[in-house]
Amino acid sequence: MTFKTLKSSKSQVTGHVEATPAEAMVKSPCVSVCVLNDEDICVGCYRTGEEISKWGRLDNDGKRAVLSECHGRARKMNPFL
Repeated sequence: MTFKTLKSSKSQVTGHVEATPAEAMVKSPCVSVCVLNDEDICVGCYRTGEEISKWGRLDNDGKRAVLSECHGRARKMNPFL
């Protein structure tokens, strides 16, 4: 009797698509300090109110663009970062 070895990935067996690191969801920068300053920027994550409300509908590239803007705002608002 001959046995044949089947090579299959977990995703083929379970039907789930496994995300590669490049495809992994970009995490929210929220730190649960949700206070908007006079310029409509959250003092916790440095997103604008509009960016916060649209976050869930953005694709990863859009989220990365927002995070880049947040980083710039954070450095501008807090010179110790």
